[in-house]
Amino acid sequence: MTRTRTFARDNGLTLFFGLLFLLALTGQALTGHTDFNNRQQADGAPTVSLAHYLTSSAFAVDVAENWQSEYLQFFLYIFVTVWLVQRGSNESKQLDERGTESDEQQHVGAHATDSSPAPVRAGGIRAMLYSRSLGLTMGTVFFLSWLAQSIAGRAAYNADQLTQHADTVSWIGYVTSADFWNRTLQNWQSEFLAVASMAALSIYLRQRGSPESKPVGTGHDVTGAEG
Repeated sequence: MTRTRTFARDNGLTLFFGLLFLLALTGQALTGHTDFNNRQQADGAPTVSLAHYLTSSAFAVDVAENWQSEYLQFFLYIFVTVWLVQRGSNESKQLDERGTESDEQQHVGAHATDSSPAPVRAGGIRAMLYSRSLGLTMGTVFFLSWLAQSIAGRAAYNADQLTQHADTVSWIGYVTSADFWNRTLQNWQSEFLAVASMAALSIYLRQRGSPESKPVGTGHDVTGAEG
């Protein structure tokens, strides 16, 4: 097997969703550009080039508001599943494993091995930060995406206001506005529903061979079993 084929096999999950992301983002850019120009023409305003649209606040806010809701979902899920469990769900830890678990279970401190990541072997503050690095990274990306949404959203909102000869708003005024929270909450509610559905449906439904599902013949009460 060639090195390229081996790399593709070993990283297939990331490559597959990375490719889907690029295709979807490209599709969003093209269709968003067409829709934007259609609205410009309807309002009697000049159309813009694709390059101009891709650097506009209209495109930026649409991208950022979706990114922030996705990363919020993962940020919350990573943290709350440390302490919260769901009996029978494959998305949950075992019922008696709530909490941060012991050093032995986590292979840290005196239980670190030669194959443990360097920060874990180093111990101290490096190990402490590394032990929370996934959630902290997801939370940071969420915050930066939320901030980008608020800045781009304000610019897009004020552009519309100027077109209608209405007053513009400050950043504080925009992040406390109905427009901002309507955009934000319509994404959040769908993410929370999807997570709750996955946690509940994995109790009773199966997908043979998927690590997101229990083995097909496993009982409904079994929690956190991989297929």
